[in-house]
Amino acid sequence: MSRMVGQIAVKAVLYVLMTAASIVMAFPLFWMISTSLKSLQEANAPKIIWIPTQLLLDAYRQVLADPRFLRSYLNSTFYAALALAGTLLSIAAVAYAFSRIRWPGRNLVFFLMLSTMMIPAQALIVPQYVFFHRLGWIGSFNPLIVPGYFAGGAAMIFLLRQAMAQIPIEMDESAFVDGASHLQIWWYLVLPSVKAPLATVATFLFVGFWNNLLGPLIYTQSSDLYTLPVFVAQLYNINNPTQPWPTIMAAAVLTTVPLVIVFFFAQRFILESVVITGLKG
Repeated sequence: MSRMVGQIAVKAVLYVLMTAASIVMAFPLFWMISTSLKSLQEANAPKIIWIPTQLLLDAYRQVLADPRFLRSYLNSTFYAALALAGTLLSIAAVAYAFSRIRWPGRNLVFFLMLSTMMIPAQALIVPQYVFFHRLGWIGSFNPLIVPGYFAGGAAMIFLLRQAMAQIPIEMDESAFVDGASHLQIWWYLVLPSVKAPLATVATFLFVGFWNNLLGPLIYTQSSDLYTLPVFVAQLYNINNPTQPWPTIMAAAVLTTVPLVIVFFFAQRFILESVVITGLKG
C-alpha cells in the first residue's frame, strides 16, 4: 500500500512539474497573442495588462492590408521551400555516403565534418559575405539558398547518418545482386526506411530557414526581398517613444502560424524518430 502511495506521489509531482514547465514555455505565445489584441494605449501602458479589456483585431487588419507583409510572406515561402528541398536532398545523399558506402578516408572526413560544428556561424559572416560579393550574389536569394545544395548542416547529416546506419547492410547487398545502383538503393530503399528521421530533419531545417533573420538582412539588401523576420524587426523603431506593439505582435503571430502547422503534421514523425532511435540505440 505504501509503495502504491509513493508511486502516485511521484507521478503527481511529475505532472505538476510538467504542467509548470508547459505554462512557462507557453507564456511567450500567450503574451504575443494577448498583446496583438490590445489597443495601442494598453500595449504601451506602464503597468502589466495580462488580458485586454476589449479584444481588437485592428492590428491584424493593418498587417494583412500592408503589401510589404504579403510580399515578405511570399519571399519567406519561396526561400524556405527552395532551401529546404535542396538542403534535405543533399544532406540525405551525404548521410548515405557516410553510412552505406565504404571509401578510403571516410572516418577522417566524417570527423572533419563534425569538427565544423565547433565553428561559430558569426565567425564566417565576413568571409562568406566577401565570397558571395565576388560572385555577384549580394541582393538576391542565392547566398541563402545555394549553399544548402552542398549539404550544409553537420548536425543534420549526423542524425540521418545514424538512422541510415541502423538499416541492415544485407538489404544493399541484395539490391546490388539484382543490378541496382547506389542511386537506386538510396532513393527506393534507404530513404523510405528513414521517413521519420527525414521528417524530423525537414522540420528542424524549415524552422531554421523560416526564422532566419541575419541571413536575409545581410544578403538581400532590398525591401522587395525581405522575409518575414526582417519585416517584423523593422516594425520596431527605436526612435519612437510609443512602439506599435499590437501590430508587431500581430505580425509575429501570423509569422508563427506556418510553424505551428508544420509541427502539427510532423509531430508524429518526430516522436516516431525518437522512439526508433531509443529502441535501436
